Amino acid sequence: MATIARTTAKVFYYARNFARDVVPQELFRRQLANRLKKARLPDSSVRHRLNYYNKLHDAFVPSANAVRIGKLPFDPTMYYYDLKEFARYFDPALLVDVEFGDIVEVPKVPSIVKDRPIRAQDSNAVIMKLDKFRHFHMPADATAFADKRPSVVWRGDLNNPIRTRFLDAVRDLPFCDAGSHKPNAPVAYSKPYLSIGQHQRYRYIVSLEGIDVATNLKWIMNSNSLCLMPPPTYETWFAENQLEANVHYVPLEADFSNLSERVAYFERHPAQAERIISAANAYCRTFANEQAEQAISLLVLYKYFVLSGQIEPDPEVWRYITG
Repeated sequence: MATIARTTAKVFYYARNFARDVVPQELFRRQLANRLKKARLPDSSVRHRLNYYNKLHDAFVPSANAVRIGKLPFDPTMYYYDLKEFARYFDPALLVDVEFGDIVEVPKVPSIVKDRPIRAQDSNAVIMKLDKFRHFHMPADATAFADKRPSVVWRGDLNNPIRTRFLDAVRDLPFCDAGSHKPNAPVAYSKPYLSIGQHQRYRYIVSLEGIDVATNLKWIMNSNSLCLMPPPTYETWFAENQLEANVHYVPLEADFSNLSERVAYFERHPAQAERIISAANAYCRTFANEQAEQAISLLVLYKYFVLSGQIEPDPEVWRYITG
């Protein structure tokens, strides 16, 4: 259930992006050189992250299905706006392959995506920060770990067998408040809706992947609750594959057989739980520097257009990207 503040933020999101679309786009394109200059931040993590999201090294040719920057698909709208925020600085005739929505396979050609499966050969999936209003909503948490309920909580859609398996595994555990709040959930799995703030009252919050990534992972890691989850198999701009088990989160077995033992352990060792929470919070702060976020986004696209042979690289910018 959306709060007034969240609804207001969504209205502002759409208003701001609509305004960007109606302004003469030439005004943005004139700023490209200056934006690229400012994007060369001295922070080495900028170069590391842009090359992590865009792992391409070799030249390629856009596919026959590629679309012009000036004609990006408008649906889903938030994907369009999040990509157009940075694409509008480039020539509208430039071609790009895009796959909006939940991506469960690596594209056959280099494509802009929101997420990709975690595997060795994934360079064709070029990640941009798409659908960020939903996925990067990380509200603050004012309640200390020690002051929370010593229980486990999970809510979500039963759109993945993993989630049903989890509910079956914990149904008889008295310290678990887990279920689905969706109207179509079977009665045996049905539980009332909980807001993020209500989740944050629990010491332990479980994160489970759905069709692709777990949407709740980011706000859990930004809270003062301990994140418990199986190791991720998909990643987004949040770079889930770089999360370390027992450093940023508590790993769960595929059958969830270790959940009781893990909760009991951290109830006896709260300082260790707080250490993991602190590391998770620090990881989330990686994405709080808006200057860096914008620089990386622009450079990810720039690298894509250079390697696709559509832009002659500026020597300074390309030296910055390649190191």
